[in-house]
Amino acid sequence: MLKFVYTIFVGILIVTFIGLGIDAFYPGPIMPDYTQTKDYYAPVGLRGEEPTLTDEEITQMNEEQQTYDKQYQIYSEQLKTYNRDVSIIALIGAIIILAASILFEKQLKIIADGMIFGGVLTLSYSIIRGFSAGDDIFRFIVVAIGLTVSLALGYIKFIKPQQTIQ
Repeated sequence: MLKFVYTIFVGILIVTFIGLGIDAFYPGPIMPDYTQTKDYYAPVGLRGEEPTLTDEEITQMNEEQQTYDKQYQIYSEQLKTYNRDVSIIALIGAIIILAASILFEKQLKIIADGMIFGGVLTLSYSIIRGFSAGDDIFRFIVVAIGLTVSLALGYIKFIKPQQTIQ
């Protein structure tokens, strides 16, 4: 039981390490602030009083909204690129971890199992970030690579050892 818990723990630490490493050395774009110069959404009046906003304030509010919309559009495009890049970095990290786990399978069984679990979690993280990239072809490629790596790992880990026993 303790070996199982340790394996899970190592796997979770690996994916956390990869995710925090990416965030530390490749920070994401900063979302624009939605600033208001005045509380434009003050109550209009409960008993039919005149609106509290002047035409000048409404014009200023509309200009601020348009500026924010432009900034947010730029941020959205930057975020798609960032998610694509993070997906690629995490995918490379997952492949390296999974390859290392296969290399150390004989010498460090429990650690290698934790590395496999961490690599699979990192691969899942990569695929999830790839879905936020906003590009259908990229999503397909990331999922195809994930599928290929998973099938190869399953073959090497589970099927190949059974063939050598027989």
